[in-house]
Amino acid sequence: MRRIGRKALALALGAVLALPGVSAQGAQVAVTAPAAVLMEASTGQVLFEKGAHDRRACASITKVMTLLLTFEALEAGKLSLDQELTASAHAASMGGSDIWLEEGEQMTVDDLLKATVIMSANDAAVVLAEAVSGSEEAFVARMNERAGELGMEDTVFKNCNGLDEEGHLTSAYDVAVMSRALLAHEKIRDYTLTWMDSVRNGETQLVNTNKLIRSYQGITGLKTGTTGQAGSCISATAQREGMELIAVVLGAESTDLRFQDAKALLDYGFAGWKTLTPEAPYLGPAAVEGGMAQTVEVAAGEMPSLLLTAGEDAQVETVVQLEPVKAPVEQGQELGRILCQVAGETVAQVPIIAKEGVEAVTFGAAFLALGRALFTL
Repeated sequence: MRRIGRKALALALGAVLALPGVSAQGAQVAVTAPAAVLMEASTGQVLFEKGAHDRRACASITKVMTLLLTFEALEAGKLSLDQELTASAHAASMGGSDIWLEEGEQMTVDDLLKATVIMSANDAAVVLAEAVSGSEEAFVARMNERAGELGMEDTVFKNCNGLDEEGHLTSAYDVAVMSRALLAHEKIRDYTLTWMDSVRNGETQLVNTNKLIRSYQGITGLKTGTTGQAGSCISATAQREGMELIAVVLGAESTDLRFQDAKALLDYGFAGWKTLTPEAPYLGPAAVEGGMAQTVEVAAGEMPSLLLTAGEDAQVETVVQLEPVKAPVEQGQELGRILCQVAGETVAQVPIIAKEGVEAVTFGAAFLALGRALFTL
């Protein structure tokens, strides 16, 4: 699937390019924090921004990247949830929010993830980092490398847990980007939606720092953080009717205000937008000119999720562009496209490809085809 440029997409959404503190529809949203972003998860479209690229400390929101790399390691088979890891002296020395790991203490990856997500434990995050990369220093290097891969141009990580450190900076937009990447790992929701749990066979109780999971309809996560430099921060995610939103708030003056701002952003997004995946149109075979076959069967790529403003679903259309093609045709060759249009504007394109190859007509090919036909008589 290919998407078109920002200008056409903005027109299709009935939007203007967002200004600081203004939504994509031009309306004001009551956000007290100095930096905030509202993003739709499936498309990455920004619906609201305020100081979106201001470089700021983000406290334990840093752990979104730590968790992303940990889940990628799990999927790659480098770690398993029941694997026991040993706390190093370095991990045990962390301050701030932690679960009081002692040097040499062992804990499963599953329990360390619980502690990192639910309790925002700095020591548990370091143990995971050391297991993935060998040391926190090497892990932080990978964090920065992964940030570059995701296009997080405002971000420099100095540690894996978000403790205040000179030069450890990101932005509301970058937090939304890495939060979106983490949401692609469905397993994370098992942890972010847990209100209370325990580790050490019930001896250490964990209570989720994200109070929205008990009060906000459709909440799915994701991570809170608070330090002296960062203020109160949150990346709050919620899903309703198939649309998932990411509300990032950095630098709020209090925990109550960060939750208030996140709720205001999520409410605004769910009231003003919806997502819709158009039904794939029927695709007949494509005509082939000068080929050993007159037609070739075709297939389309996955239909995209479109982000629509209220009432736009009735204006969604699909247009098939599929012209006759000259042989030879290769399997997988792009032959045309499906245009996804909103109010007449193309907002996405889906390639149409050949399901098989078709040879061009040549004397040799024709002779072989004739021979096969005679053999079957």
